[in-house]
Amino acid sequence: MKFDKEQQDALLQIALKSLRHGLQYGRPLQPGPDDLRDAFSEPAACFVTLHKDGLLRGCIGSMEATEPLAKAVAWAAFSAGFRDPRFPSLKSEEMENLALEISILTPMQEIAVSSEQDLLDTLRPGIDGLLLEEQWRHAVYLPSVWQQLPEPSDFVRQLKMKAGWPADYWSDEMRARRFQSQTIS
Repeated sequence: MKFDKEQQDALLQIALKSLRHGLQYGRPLQPGPDDLRDAFSEPAACFVTLHKDGLLRGCIGSMEATEPLAKAVAWAAFSAGFRDPRFPSLKSEEMENLALEISILTPMQEIAVSSEQDLLDTLRPGIDGLLLEEQWRHAVYLPSVWQQLPEPSDFVRQLKMKAGWPADYWSDEMRARRFQSQTIS
């Protein structure tokens, strides 16, 4: 699903409105009928990432398409600003220097791999996002993380540590799924 400039601007406005709504009312914006038109009414998985002065300020989203895109963006923006456990709740004075990024995800694709080397050989740097999961542990990196971790081995090892595994951990029970995204900022 590709969005034109007008649609991208509209999605960014939904995210901004949800952050402002959160500051005022303590809850996410409920998109109205105008926001739920055309492609925005279709279920989509997305993440919203907030940056303040070039540094991560929050990132929350959903891997599964369960809500219309407009609702998913409003929820993810609010959650990135007020529910990311790594950061305190957003303050109104931070809005001025805040940069928004919306990542709209493609459906997940299982990657059949038997070793970490198989996974490294299969990944497409700069293109694939990755979800690793085993039992109750899981972690995800969006495709944009390749900008900070361009080497596949670093990308995978850091993702494993994010999930709470040692960097050199591998298990035959681990599942790997990839996806791509359209990023709007």
